[in-house]
Amino acid sequence: MSLETQLRGTGVALVTPFKKDLSVDFDALGKVIDAMIGGGVEYLITLGTTGETPTLEKQEKKDIVNYTFEKVAGRVPVVVGVGGNSTHEVVKDLGYFPLDKAAAVLSAAPYYNKPSQEGIFQHYKAVAEASPKPVILYNVPGRTGRNMSASTTLRLAHEVANIAGMKEASGDMVQCMEILRDKPADFLVVSGDDALAMAQIACGMNGVISVAANAFPKQFSDMVRAALKHDFTTAKQLNDPLLKAYDLMFAENNPSGVKAFMFEQGLIENEVRLPVVPLSSGLHQSVKQYLAK
Repeated sequence: MSLETQLRGTGVALVTPFKKDLSVDFDALGKVIDAMIGGGVEYLITLGTTGETPTLEKQEKKDIVNYTFEKVAGRVPVVVGVGGNSTHEVVKDLGYFPLDKAAAVLSAAPYYNKPSQEGIFQHYKAVAEASPKPVILYNVPGRTGRNMSASTTLRLAHEVANIAGMKEASGDMVQCMEILRDKPADFLVVSGDDALAMAQIACGMNGVISVAANAFPKQFSDMVRAALKHDFTTAKQLNDPLLKAYDLMFAENNPSGVKAFMFEQGLIENEVRLPVVPLSSGLHQSVKQYLAK
């Protein structure tokens, strides 16, 4: 089964719940995983940026991956995030993390060192050659400081055998449409922008890797499924009430926003690791008011 078929719909970039002492809260993570699958999402992503990977230790990451596979127990596919801004380290990590049960590897473009388009191409080529699983590119210039152009994406898609898809979060609709027009037939393209997901599915994307679905798994994944069936009347009815939630989630920081929602829903503690801090009290109050409505 191609990734395009297997990972069609809603994938959730899972948060990493913490206890009051900021250790990983595995009981809460189990609750979150069950809530996501119960809400009807199609697959899960562990160790994405929403999981606060920059502040997790290597052993914690390994423990989270193992726990996630154990808890999911084959109910839905799991994608593992393995990225970084040292190609050599990413290649080493691909050998370190337990990936045998993973459907794919999601790898964010190198951040901070701002490589050229050729540098991005060579990075991903090395990562794909080292990866035991298909690689999903992740273009998120708001975090990396460098946009991966449509031509670089398409070159990777056509020339590098183990690159099977991409998560596109540039917010540039024209770039997205160029990729969708010229990609290989079975190449997975998913949205990385919750607020744009419905529109991007209308352009031809296969679904979305979502932050918001952590808090609204059923409503969000129902919206995505409706959009994938080209039932945009239903999709819009489900999406419109979520627009305010997307705003609140990303107003200050991800995952502080979505964690505030999940705390109010009784899923997790409202804890994040520095340099990320919880939502400011005024914004947190707005989250409570939104959920009360």
